[in-house]
Amino acid sequence: MYPWGHPKDRHMEGNTAAHLKTSTVGHAQTIVISRGELVLGTWQGIYFCEFDGPRNRKFHGKIIG
Repeated sequence: MYPWGHPKDRHMEGNTAAHLKTSTVGHAQTIVISRGELVLGTWQGIYFCEFDGPRNRKFHGKIIG
């Protein structure tokens, strides 16, 4: 469980939970594409998670060939 709005929050914005969740799942991923297809395991998927929102966000991708 992540604290939200708890008086002992360490961030002035009160978003300690969002920072902890990002620390848990990470802020970046490497995704393999082979022959134009995503290489994912049977139970894998790709999700964009916003833990401190709703907000407008930009998504940045980079293809290395």
